[in-house]
Amino acid sequence: MRRLTVGTARPYDVVVGTGALAGVGDLLAGHRRVALVAQEAVLDLHGGAVLHDLTGRGLDVVVCDMADGEDAKSFATVEALCRRWADAGLLRGDAVVALGGGVVGDTAGFAAAVYHRGIAVVQCPTTLLAQVDAAIGGKTAVNLPEGKNLVGAFHQPVGVLADTVTLATLPEREFRSGLGEVAKYALMGGADDTFGIGTLLADHGGAVLARDPAVLADLVARCAAVKVDVVTRDPEERSGLRATLNYGHTLAHALETAGLHDLQHGEAVAVGLVFAGALAGALERIDPARAELHRTLVDGLGLPTRVDGLGADELLAVMRRDKKAHGGLTFVLDGPDGLTAVDDPPPAALAVAFAAVGVDV
Repeated sequence: MRRLTVGTARPYDVVVGTGALAGVGDLLAGHRRVALVAQEAVLDLHGGAVLHDLTGRGLDVVVCDMADGEDAKSFATVEALCRRWADAGLLRGDAVVALGGGVVGDTAGFAAAVYHRGIAVVQCPTTLLAQVDAAIGGKTAVNLPEGKNLVGAFHQPVGVLADTVTLATLPEREFRSGLGEVAKYALMGGADDTFGIGTLLADHGGAVLARDPAVLADLVARCAAVKVDVVTRDPEERSGLRATLNYGHTLAHALETAGLHDLQHGEAVAVGLVFAGALAGALERIDPARAELHRTLVDGLGLPTRVDGLGADELLAVMRRDKKAHGGLTFVLDGPDGLTAVDDPPPAALAVAFAAVGVDV
């Protein structure tokens, strides 16, 4: 079991390892009532152990089932959750447990942020994507038809419990989707692989894809450690450092919006990373070999490197509404000083990057 501390105004721990979910009751000592939010399949697989721990500690638990898919990240779901909590008598001193992937964590976390102007939430991520990224750092949000995560709040949890046992139950596509965020962290380490994630993937890629428990626990802990460090130094994205965690996400969010979520998030991030590498190469911020590494790393994890049927104009319109944008286009790109924000790259460079991922210009 590995414990990482997020040094925000109210510090909290990210616990990674086998059996981490058994600690959920410890985080809720002193609370009276808890809303457990999860999707039906996750409740069936992992809800029993969580419920047993919570009720065994004398907590009154209200189980709230949530729909699947990105469409569930909506105001309608937030309203339904808050009304359910109100009917059950949840008060400001009560708490929420978000058990599931990024959709549950983002939505239940946002509902917790606005219900009674903020109640405690414990994030219990059960997907690879949520364990390495989405559950850590207090970003909560829902989608609009105009774009992903456009309405949200920073609401830090009281703890994150990443039980790597849950990864064995993921459908194959969902597991590989999480590897899109893993690829992001590997590339964030730069050419010298500062975090050792690229080396781990190179040396133990087969074990990762086979879901070897020990290798996965190491991989999740390494990725989580990167995010914990960044969030501690820039908890609310004020200095610009935290924006580097959105590497590959500008195009990824546009692909999800324009494609009506046909791609899973990590798949979209994978394509976004290839695009970002090609764009940085076209701007001569990185050499051709470094640009190509973005493609080979993503491809080696069995993730998509291109999309079909979307045009650049449609994607550009969505990207201009991205949260990082300053009135034009803003991308996080690799370069001689690591990842930095780049505004309004020239059309010729954008055309090269779009062509690299199969988008019609």
